[in-house]
Amino acid sequence: MDKRTFLKNASLASLAAITSLPVLGCMLPEPAPATTGNAEEDYWLTVRAGYIIRPEYINLENGFYCMMPQEIFKKYDGHIRAINVQGAHYMRTQQAENKKKVAVKLAELAGCSADELIITRNTTESLDMIIAGLDWKPGDEAVMAHQDYGAMLDMFAQVSRRHGVVCKKISVPANPQTDEEVIAVYEKAITPKTKLLMVCHMINITGQILPVKKICDMAHKHGVQVMVDGAHAFAHIQYRIDELGCDYYGCSLHKWLSAPLGSGMLYVNKKHIPNIWPLFAEEGKEKNDILRLNHTGTHPPATDLAIMDAIDYYRAMGGERKEARLRYLQQYWTQPIKELPKIVLNTPAQPQRACAIANVGVKGMTPAQLATTLMDRYKIYTVAIDNVAAGVQGVRVTPNVYTLTQDLDTLVRALKELAA
Repeated sequence: MDKRTFLKNASLASLAAITSLPVLGCMLPEPAPATTGNAEEDYWLTVRAGYIIRPEYINLENGFYCMMPQEIFKKYDGHIRAINVQGAHYMRTQQAENKKKVAVKLAELAGCSADELIITRNTTESLDMIIAGLDWKPGDEAVMAHQDYGAMLDMFAQVSRRHGVVCKKISVPANPQTDEEVIAVYEKAITPKTKLLMVCHMINITGQILPVKKICDMAHKHGVQVMVDGAHAFAHIQYRIDELGCDYYGCSLHKWLSAPLGSGMLYVNKKHIPNIWPLFAEEGKEKNDILRLNHTGTHPPATDLAIMDAIDYYRAMGGERKEARLRYLQQYWTQPIKELPKIVLNTPAQPQRACAIANVGVKGMTPAQLATTLMDRYKIYTVAIDNVAAGVQGVRVTPNVYTLTQDLDTLVRALKELAA
């Protein structure tokens, strides 16, 4: 084959790949019924084999970004190459239609209508669009928590300065025994002037899962809209957005779905779409068309396409199986150390109130000291959380599906030694 023929055939293959949006050929073993414990270790060893893992340290900070397994990464790389071959032709003739296809598949997984969902770059973009896009009036009130993510709290602070919005911060009970304890704290902050309530589905610094549906039902009785930060919940725990009853839901897909960096999602209940000001102006669409909120200028479309592959991978593994494994891993390391005198667990003890994420502190050590010691002495990578306002001081420990129990044995040994 001469060089010209080779290049032509390679180009045609790339074009076919991008046009057909192929389904991921998953190499995962056939799923068995979801279980937990050591009987599953062979399966998870197979999952781990699909990742490129650095041997110098144990990565227990997957909450910021859950790296892609190689199956998804190779598909992503293929999308980049194929789009590069087509250039502007793809961007002008196929990009928009393919993005719609991705949104339809994503909406099916999320449990909502495709005409209520857009693909964004991350949770911050999704939720800041709502916070900044509401038609605020001076004296309007918004309710949020000290435990909420800083980027959203910053945007609320900005609309407070700009529009005279009153921001009311509550503190979520650290170890509630009932849902009603949490709901009561939010309800107490609501007044006739409250316009929006923000709530985390899963608090990023502690891993606590909040009773979102019950909070939404309570807020709606008072005529208050609810915006949910689902950054850590999506593809982590099982739920459907249409069953939560929220008005807005934002999340990042590069976390627990393991899509490429820079992929997120925003759900807006269709009755609210006409009332949101876009982050970037879009005058060419009807007010009830959610795509008018999705104008961000030119961006990398291969990221959008790889969301399809990440969904296929997630479904091949099984959402219930994944959630069960992640909760098992968290319980595996927290149970042996929770009663130690110098250990402080900042995550609820009841298993249903958390999943993969947990936060631990050691008395006498600052979060930074603990994180540094775990890395330097034990080669365990975590992240320090020093949030005095939220009452959370420790390190966040976030395993992923490739994490093995022997990795967590090292963590348990380290914590026992440091707490001795």
